Order: sequence, then C-alpha cells, then structure tokens
Amino acid sequence: MIAGIGIKRLGLAAATLIAGVFIGLVVLSFLIPADTVRDSIKSEIKAVTGLEPVLRGDVAVSLFPTGTVVFDHVALGDGGTEPAMTVDQLVVRLRFFPLLIGRIEIADVSLIRPTITISFAPDGSSNWSRHVEMLARALRPQPQADAERVASFSEIRIGDGKVILRDQGHDITETLSNVEFALAWPSISKSFAATGHFLWHDEIMEGAFSLSDFVAALVGDRSGLKVRFSGTPVKIAFDGYLSYSPTLRMEGTLAADGPSLRDALRWAAHRAPPGGGFGPFSLKAQTNVAGRNVSLSALNIELDGNVSEGALTFMADGRQTVQGTLAADGLDLTPYVSAVRLLTSGERSWERVPITLDGFDDADVDLRLSAAHVTIGSAKLGRTAVATNLRNGHFTVTVGESEAFGGVVKGSFGLARAIGGAELKAQLQFNDVELDQTLGELFGIRRMEGKGNLGFAVDSKGGSVYGLTKGLNGTANLISHKGAIAGLNVEQLLKRLAKSPLSGGNELRGGKTPYDLLAANVKIDQGTVNVGDVRIEGPSLRLSLAGSASIPARELDLTGTASLLASTATGDPTTAFELPFMVRGPWDDPLLLPDVQVLMKRSDAGSRLMDSVLNHAAPAPANVGDGCQNRMQLAAVGDCSPQMGR
Repeated sequence: MIAGIGIKRLGLAAATLIAGVFIGLVVLSFLIPADTVRDSIKSEIKAVTGLEPVLRGDVAVSLFPTGTVVFDHVALGDGGTEPAMTVDQLVVRLRFFPLLIGRIEIADVSLIRPTITISFAPDGSSNWSRHVEMLARALRPQPQADAERVASFSEIRIGDGKVILRDQGHDITETLSNVEFALAWPSISKSFAATGHFLWHDEIMEGAFSLSDFVAALVGDRSGLKVRFSGTPVKIAFDGYLSYSPTLRMEGTLAADGPSLRDALRWAAHRAPPGGGFGPFSLKAQTNVAGRNVSLSALNIELDGNVSEGALTFMADGRQTVQGTLAADGLDLTPYVSAVRLLTSGERSWERVPITLDGFDDADVDLRLSAAHVTIGSAKLGRTAVATNLRNGHFTVTVGESEAFGGVVKGSFGLARAIGGAELKAQLQFNDVELDQTLGELFGIRRMEGKGNLGFAVDSKGGSVYGLTKGLNGTANLISHKGAIAGLNVEQLLKRLAKSPLSGGNELRGGKTPYDLLAANVKIDQGTVNVGDVRIEGPSLRLSLAGSASIPARELDLTGTASLLASTATGDPTTAFELPFMVRGPWDDPLLLPDVQVLMKRSDAGSRLMDSVLNHAAPAPANVGDGCQNRMQLAAVGDCSPQMGR
C-alpha cells in the first residue's frame, strides 16, 4: 500500500511539472515580445555564421507548444543590394529548456527554398569573398573576454534549394536544383560536414563532403577534404587536402567509375565523342590541382575492358589542353573504329556519309600511347607506339613504330576541318608487311600474296570518304619479292597460247602468278592513279603495265605486255612469246583479256584467214568501235565495246 501511494505521488508530481512547463510556455509566449525574439535570433545567426539576415517579409513567432520562429523572404549576406543568398522561409527552432528560463537559444535552422548564387569574376574573385571572411571571423576562437559566449546551434538544413554557379570569364552557368542538404555546423568542433542530394542535368546526385578544419579552409589554409558524389551516370570520390591561398591547391586520391563514359560526358558536358566505344570505365589516381590545372599521376584507367597506366595533365589556363602518357599490355580499339567505315556494306564503293569533326576545336590534346599488342577489327598488331596530337582543330596521329601485318609500320596521318568537310594528309611506310592483309584492310584488295614494302604520301579535301578519294593527290610505291598474284596464272596461259594461240577462252583469270619481283611507282592526281612504271618479273615471266585507275570508281583501265621467257645456252633469258593484254573493270575483280590480233597472227590458220578477210573485205564503217578492226576479231573477242563483259 505504501508503494502504491508513492507511485501515485510520483505521478502527480510529474503531471504537475509538465503542467507547469506548459503553463510557463504559455505565459512566456505573452511575456516575451516578438521583437525581442526576432532580434535575439538575428543576433545569434550573425554571431554563428557571420552573415546578417535581412528581413524582407513577415515574422511568425510561436513559443507554444514548441519554440519556432518563421521569417519570410530573407536575404543572408552583408545587407548589399545583391545578396549571395535569398530564402523564401527561414525556420528557426528554439531549444526547449533554455526557453523555460527566458533565454533564446537556437536548436537548428532550416532554409526553405533558398537560392544560393556563387559567381566568379574574370579576375577570379567571387561574390562570396566578403561573406567568407565574415564567416571565418565568426568561427575563429574568441578572446578570453568573450569565452562565455558559446554558439547555440550546430545544424543547418537546406530544403528544396537552388544553387547557381556562374563563371563570368568563360560565360558558363550551371544550376543545381532540388537541393536537400543537412550541414553539421562547426559550433564546437573544427570540422564541417554536409550530406544530401541535388538534381543536375535531370539526374539525382547523392553527395557528402567534409572539411577537417573549417576555419582553415575558409581562410585558405590547408584542411583535410573528403568528397563523395554518386548517381546513375558516375560515382566520384576524393580523399585528400585543400587550400586556396595564394592559389587553389588540392592533393589526394581521386576515384571515379560509371557504366558509360559516353553517357557521362553527354550528361556533364552535353557532348559525346564521335564514333563508337566509350562504355564502362573506372579511374583511380593521385591527384594534384594547382589553380585550373589538374595532374593525375600513378593513374590506372579502365575503359571498355582496356586497362592502361600512366599520367595525365589537364590545363585550363586559357585554352583547354590534355597531355599525358599511357601504356597498356593490350588494347582493343575495335569499338572506337566500328562506326568509321571506308567502304559501304557491300564493299563495292566508298562510304558517302558526311564526315563530322565536331569537337576538334574545343581542346588541344597531346597524348602518347603504347601497347604490347593492339586489335583493330580483324587486324592484329604487335608492339605499337603512337602519339596523338589535336591542336587548333588539326588532329594528327604519328605512328612511331607498330608491328603490323607481319611487318613494321611508321608514319603519320591527320584530319582537319575544312570548307565543305575535312582535309586529309597521310604519309605512311609499311615495311616487310603481308600484302594480302595490308591491301585488304586499307583498300579491300585481296589478290596479293607475299611480303613487301608499301609507301604513300597523299593529301585531299572532301565531305565524305568518297569525296576524299575524288580529290586525292600524291604518290605511292610498292616493291615485293617472292610473292604471287592470286586469281590468274599468266605463265601457264602463255605457255598454252604459245603452242595453240586460238585454244581455250580469252580470259586470264584463275590460279596464281608467282613472281620474284613486283615494283610499282605511281602518281595520283585528283583521284586518278597514273600507272607508268609497274613491273612484275619471275623466272620465266615478265609483265609490264601502264594506264590509269580511278580511285573513286574503283575501276582499272590498264594495258600491259606479258612475256614468256626461255633460257639460252648462255643462261640469259630470252623472250619466247609476248602477248599484249588489257585489264578492265573493278579493281577487286577485274577482267583481263589478251590481244586477239596477236593470237590470230601467231596461228597459221588464223593468219591465213585474216589475210583473206583483209584482202577482200570492204573498209570498216567509221562508227565501228576501236576494238573491232574486222569481223574476225569481233568473232574472236565477242565484244568490241570498251566495257567488256565476263
């Protein structure tokens, strides 16, 4: 019974205490003037943040049942005409127990729908410079005389806010909307932390950052910095140090990754690189920031499954510049050239899609790459070292050395923007390469077997690959030893025709023509290859060619002489049989025809028949084609038009 009475008395005392508290709050709500509460809060905010609240709207004070003060339309700053921050509502929640004894102490502050403007002038100064100085003075340790004053709140919340970033020197404006952040204000400790999220370029980004010494960071001294941003396009983390006096400096470890570098660049810069590739990526490096320059050392970067190590430097003093060196064990460049086509899908004509070089004028690039092996489509390259340079809109790739097509490739090629399209310059040398692979990958020609040296120096201007071929000028040379021409066996056919000139068909296709030497030197003028010095020599065969070839049409118009050689007693070869021939049609499957007159003259029966026809036949009409000198030749050839059918 005594215990029960004690419990009742304890409950009655608690109820009396609670009732007294509420009664006290009700009384305080009448005894404490609203102006006093408002002025106390303004003074406290200024003491803690150094920023002067400028009240532009109504003030609502509620001390019961909880102490809350709401300020409408507030500007935070130094009272200037263009404040750095405006707030639709500033909600201040007061501490409960100090309020019971009539003291106004802030528990936390909420900024509802604030607009924070951070603007940088061309000289690097900011509209927040004075506010930062005031904030730093407010947060510095106070003199002994003011030691009794202790900041009363350490949390600031931002709800549905907007942050506007302006770089007047580069005419850049970025806006972060739907900003929701909680700031851990350094009222007692030195550190500062913020966590929350914001909307940028239609993507929600979760963010968190902290400063180990907030006051040091405000005055520009060294402070620890941790930053984390995470969203669908990219995740970024930095752990290191920050200072900005006398210039901005950051050093630490940077890590970033995402599902698609192409999508991340499109999201961040509204621009994506041309071509294909640029998918999953990750990056980790020691980072050093000095002003507008960023250096990445001990860099490990993975892109589309390619892993590289090296160093990169980004410079933004005036023009944006990227410099660096990367090395990899293996590189697969197929994704990046998959969208670049020289030939149409049928591989019978050049690609006519317009060439776009967007982005060539945005930055300068000086990048050196090396790899133990490189894959480009079906081409497999060995050890390769290249340097890429993009400057003033001119893109150049210099191949220091590449183990390609069974040999070595050196040289350079470049593209630049030009009126109506692009300008091409290329100077490459292929030494001891497999001709079938080399010519097949470059021009779609797969008829050469064996190794050789190929070199060319060309230039052109055009709006597409086809347009570039029409304006192509330059020189080319080819020399090869111990190889073969696939698709025809000239030696075998010559031996057969030497015995029986009118036997068999009149095509030279089928089999192979082996050679000891193939040498060609040609000039290219406006897309036309002028063939003046082409020699093919074998143990018992010699071929010479002259004429022209159209690169845009991929057509051949050549004449040549095939000579069958025979050994003499002295060992010197002599010509046993000689046959002129023509090469007509597409260069990947041409039609080769012998001179029928020579064959008929070599045949006894054909020679007598031709003499009879020539002695008795009337003169040929003036409109007879060049290839139809008489009906006997027409009958033998089957066609006298320049375009010979198969």
